Amino acid sequence: MCRNIKTLYNFSPPATEDEIRASALQFVRKLSGFTHPSQANAEVFERAVDQVTKVAEELLATLVTMAPPRNREVEAEKAKARNAVRFGVKA
Repeated sequence: MCRNIKTLYNFSPPATEDEIRASALQFVRKLSGFTHPSQANAEVFERAVDQVTKVAEELLATLVTMAPPRNREVEAEKAKARNAVRFGVKA
C-alpha cells in the first residue's frame, strides 16, 4: 500500500472532495508507475483518476460504523508520535 494514501473514513469533519481526489491520484500513480504521464497517456490517466475518485466517494458514503468519528488533529498528533519513534526526533 502506498504510504501517501491516508485513511479518509470516519473523520469529523468528513473527507473533502479534494482529499478524496488526491488519494485517488496517489493510487493511480502507484498502479501506473507514473508521477506525470506522457501526453500519450494523459487522457487515460486522468480518466482513471476520475473513476477511482467516483468509486472512493461512493465507498465512503456507503460504509457504516458504530464507532464515533475520529478527530483529525488527534490522529495527526498520533502520526507525528509514531514517526518520531520510527525515524527519530529532528533537532
